[in-house]
Amino acid sequence: MLIPETWLRSFCDPALPGRALADKLTMAGVEVETYEPVGPSFSGVVVSEVLAVEKHPNADKLTVCKVKAGKDTLQVVCGAPNVRVGMKAPLAKVGAKLPGLEIKATSLRGVESQGMLCSARDLGLSTDHSGLLELPGNAKPGSDARTALGLDDHILTLKLTPNRADCLSVLGVAREVAAVTKSKLKPVEIKAVSAKSKAKHAVKLASPEGCGRFAGRVIRGVDASAKTPAWMRERLERAGQRSISALVDVTNYVMLELGRPLHVYDLDKLRGPIVVRWGRKGEKVLLLNEQEVEVDEQVLCITDDSGVIGLGGIMGGESTKADENTKNVFLESAFFYPDAIAGRARRYNFASDASHRFERGVDFKNNVDGIERATRLILDMCGGEPGPTVDTVARLPKRKPVAMRVARAQKLIGVPVPAKEMASAFSRLGFESSFKKNSFTVKAPSYRFDIAIEEDLIEEVARLYGFERIAAHPPRVAATMLKVPEAQRSPHLFRERLAAADYREVINFSFVEPQWENDFGRPDSSGEAPIRLLNPIVSQQSVMRTSLIGSLISKIQYNHARKVPRIRIFEVGRVFLRDAGAKDGPLSVGGLRQPMRIGAAAYGPALREQWDTPPRPVDFFDVKSDLESVLAPLAPRFEPAAHPAFHPGRSARVLVGVTPVGWIGELHPKWQEKYELPQAPVLFEVDAEPLQMAPLPSPVIPPDFPIVVRDISMLFPLETPVQAIFDAIEAEKPAIVRVVTLLSLFRGQGVPADRKSLAFRVVMQHTERTLTDAEADAARDALVALLGRKFAASLRT
Repeated sequence: MLIPETWLRSFCDPALPGRALADKLTMAGVEVETYEPVGPSFSGVVVSEVLAVEKHPNADKLTVCKVKAGKDTLQVVCGAPNVRVGMKAPLAKVGAKLPGLEIKATSLRGVESQGMLCSARDLGLSTDHSGLLELPGNAKPGSDARTALGLDDHILTLKLTPNRADCLSVLGVAREVAAVTKSKLKPVEIKAVSAKSKAKHAVKLASPEGCGRFAGRVIRGVDASAKTPAWMRERLERAGQRSISALVDVTNYVMLELGRPLHVYDLDKLRGPIVVRWGRKGEKVLLLNEQEVEVDEQVLCITDDSGVIGLGGIMGGESTKADENTKNVFLESAFFYPDAIAGRARRYNFASDASHRFERGVDFKNNVDGIERATRLILDMCGGEPGPTVDTVARLPKRKPVAMRVARAQKLIGVPVPAKEMASAFSRLGFESSFKKNSFTVKAPSYRFDIAIEEDLIEEVARLYGFERIAAHPPRVAATMLKVPEAQRSPHLFRERLAAADYREVINFSFVEPQWENDFGRPDSSGEAPIRLLNPIVSQQSVMRTSLIGSLISKIQYNHARKVPRIRIFEVGRVFLRDAGAKDGPLSVGGLRQPMRIGAAAYGPALREQWDTPPRPVDFFDVKSDLESVLAPLAPRFEPAAHPAFHPGRSARVLVGVTPVGWIGELHPKWQEKYELPQAPVLFEVDAEPLQMAPLPSPVIPPDFPIVVRDISMLFPLETPVQAIFDAIEAEKPAIVRVVTLLSLFRGQGVPADRKSLAFRVVMQHTERTLTDAEADAARDALVALLGRKFAASLRT
């Protein structure tokens, strides 16, 4: 928004220089992005009047002019084709400094020149160099040309937020200036123009929820080809509007001055009464920007008997526009609800000044003022015979009172602003307010659409009080030690252990492809469909994940396609599960659980390439070992179980004690083939929460006595799980047995087909004395008897 300073000061002229005024507005929340002069800097240029023009004796395209510049009469050589006796033009006297040029006394083709008559380009005002810049006829010869051209004016470029639609006019900004500087507001005096005919045009508001008010006036016998006065063209151009025609310039001028968009129809082109209604499917209209658009039931339209003639609050139509041949006009000043206009112009890939204002909120009480102001300007410029102003009101917004507690405002602002100063701020802003029981009840004016809640009023008080008066105190936070149970572990610990095991962390989206959920769904889930997103960023990622496996497989596939030979990745993230019984808490909300999971995958060689070890692919037991080291000291247990993502004979459920916490396994061959992986990756996925509590270490004095080792090799039935053997040993082992480890598994020659050979190493130690061979053998025999009794195992001979 561009605001000429002279125009602004005609409404409110505080005793502040322009730069200080710009700073005041910025600190009050109306940001002034730039404050710049209208024209470039130059000096020594005065108004001159051409007294005589003679042909140059030695050049066909030059003339010798006698010009009057105050008391002096000077001779100037000029090459402009439009120079003539009686015209007034800028004269750069000897010593004048123009943009990139200093004027000196010179001789042109033998004739002395005591200065230079200037074009607009010479002064840096435009690129026009076709002739001299003609000055107004009332300009006084010898006076400063900058003053005559109004070049001492400045332009304020405002960077407005969408909620401050009231500042999209000179009057609106002047209200802010008056409120901020406590100066007097002098709005333009608008007097009703008396009707000189009874001419009217019928208007019907068929959709009052879109258009709540419509004021109109017929003016007959206008001269639409009349020239826009220079003062209006100048103000429009400095406010960023180009001059088009007298009638259009008037509507733009009133919009910039009062914030009231208007539209002018050629009365003779209207077919029947104007009806404001929602569009109908299939209707089309050719707009003033020569763009034909199709409307529907979501677009508010201005219509007559011929159909749609404009888009309400956005742009008029080509069929009824006023042009230089127009004799009779119908002037429109309507109020459109912001919700009925917002987004419609962008839908058609264009924007207009009217839509920019209406979709943010336009004063619904100045419709008639806009009509009267525009009527007076049209009559002064184009003449004509006005009819009566017809104001049709159907439905207008109601301003609801908003309460503001003084104590609440002081707390949020951080400064004990007195209630008296708050009342003063509301008064300067034009708000109606009353004070009772330490609370204000405030009613915003019709041009403020941004005042709806208590915080809006607090913001108004703060900015009128002055943000610069609010001290900047750094936040003070009490340094309180958090109570963290010593036995509770952070998920970062698992990250550190996986990184130490040569895994790299990945971070994936929580929304995934539906196919991943179909392929890798968990067997212990409810079986319900995953949670579907209402508005996915891409169609492929349309559901919330219930497992980390799909994301990990995707990253393996991505890296394998880029020739990465050895891949170790992990992720710590949430999954999203339906659970009607879930109560609101940190991990669940609204019937949904969001547990944290730890997932990892290994692909390629088990070890990095090295010279003394032959390469082999990673297998189930490599990843199982990594998982055991990550979860230590919890000593997880593993039991064979089927998972839809894993190989039927190479997967297991992970348990801590008797609680299932996750899965581990090799990828199923069918998914290996589908995702085009030459080798099956090995993955695990476990819940983080049950793993975060770990027993505290117990200090034990190491015995001073030597250990005794015995190896046992026994035959077991093929279906006997090794975990069950360890569970039995742990439950009934002799007291001197410290550790039992599995040395080997053998099936083949010398072992019955229905049996397998397991070799164990038993480490024994007494805490108070040295063991004898007899005690060690007895403990070994006790273990052999235990395994024979529990599993029908026999010693291998």
